[in-house]
Amino acid sequence: MKRSIINTARAPKAIGPYSQAVSAGGAIYLSGQVGLDPATGELVGGGLEAEARRVFDNLRAVAEAAGASLAAAVRVTIYLRDLSQFVLANRIMAEYFSEPYPARVTIGVAALPRGAAIEVDCILVP
Repeated sequence: MKRSIINTARAPKAIGPYSQAVSAGGAIYLSGQVGLDPATGELVGGGLEAEARRVFDNLRAVAEAAGASLAAAVRVTIYLRDLSQFVLANRIMAEYFSEPYPARVTIGVAALPRGAAIEVDCILVP
């Protein structure tokens, strides 16, 4: 199976041994994004709301670099440091996706890279 690596300067550089996304078998696998500003590599301020918007903007940039969009998402995974922020995360996600919504999992975690409040990954099938 042929795979293609997707990278864009419009999203933060990988902070570990991984690619921003990989296309294989007709699907595009977007690595988890935290709320890093692509220009500075620093976590945006403003709490979960600002971080979540940056996360979805980063994912959108990677999807577009792959020739797709978030409308092609079939699966989204959200990792939250504080599950009491679930309603806010839902509200922000709904600004980036429309019906029919992708399948989704939300997981409460003890910690995320760079002290982030949220991380999101997704799978696209354009």
